[in-house]
Amino acid sequence: MSRIVKAALIQMANKVPTEESCEKHRNGMIEAHIPLIEKAGKAGVQMLCFQEIFTGPYFCPSQDIKWYGLAESIPDGPTTKLMQDYAKKFKMVIVVPIYEVEMTGVYYNTAAVIDADGKYLGKYRKNHIPQVAGFWEKFFFKPGNLDYPVFKTAYGNVGVYICYDRHFPEGARILGLNGAEIVFNPSATVQGLSQYLWELEQPAHAAANGYFVGAINRVGKEAPWNIGEFYGSSYFASPRGKIVAQASKDKDELLISDLNFDEIREVRDLWQFYRDRRPETYTRMTDL
Repeated sequence: MSRIVKAALIQMANKVPTEESCEKHRNGMIEAHIPLIEKAGKAGVQMLCFQEIFTGPYFCPSQDIKWYGLAESIPDGPTTKLMQDYAKKFKMVIVVPIYEVEMTGVYYNTAAVIDADGKYLGKYRKNHIPQVAGFWEKFFFKPGNLDYPVFKTAYGNVGVYICYDRHFPEGARILGLNGAEIVFNPSATVQGLSQYLWELEQPAHAAANGYFVGAINRVGKEAPWNIGEFYGSSYFASPRGKIVAQASKDKDELLISDLNFDEIREVRDLWQFYRDRRPETYTRMTDL
């Protein structure tokens, strides 16, 4: 009998004017997600992931300390607690990407992972932080310090890579070595060069490492920054590197796909990338 995992992604436009308070942003975005969370639960979804910092806009085009107010603690903050309730209600693993505060002045771009019984399993903090025009992330986020954890959930081994991380194959390989069967990449990326890379890099990670990838992007334009249009196109890629399900470019959407986790063994038995690795020849990567 095949090992089928029903997985889902939620992509969404920002729902709250940026001049509103962080509390209104958090409440508004959670309220907008709840119908899709419930739809996923009723459809029997077993794994669900939201977009990067799903409780607000992508505020990094600014350098406004106001947005520090969107950060909350993990796992003791209100959003993680609420999603634990939904995970337990629907027996659904949920990956929850939010802005995290560790202490005043120390903030991370983080995703909490919650198991199907509502138990908080741990978190991943975004390791690679960009600092380019329109993406002033170093103003808001400290680089992650939790390595590349993989979480053993009720339905499979889950890894997380966040947005800009996807440009770095090293961490994608480490997630595979750590046992990931699916890697979720919640993102916020706009039209331009990254749109070409969007459907290139992550299927390549899936093929190179023999696991599934769930790639999530938001949709729409966000005033007043207007750095471009978030083009959605969230998708699942198989261990063969094929996009097997994809969302629209411009609509709020719950994308559901049945993923056959037996493909992981099939692909790894065919393409012996883990067997044929030569890590002793790669030391130059860490010498520089």
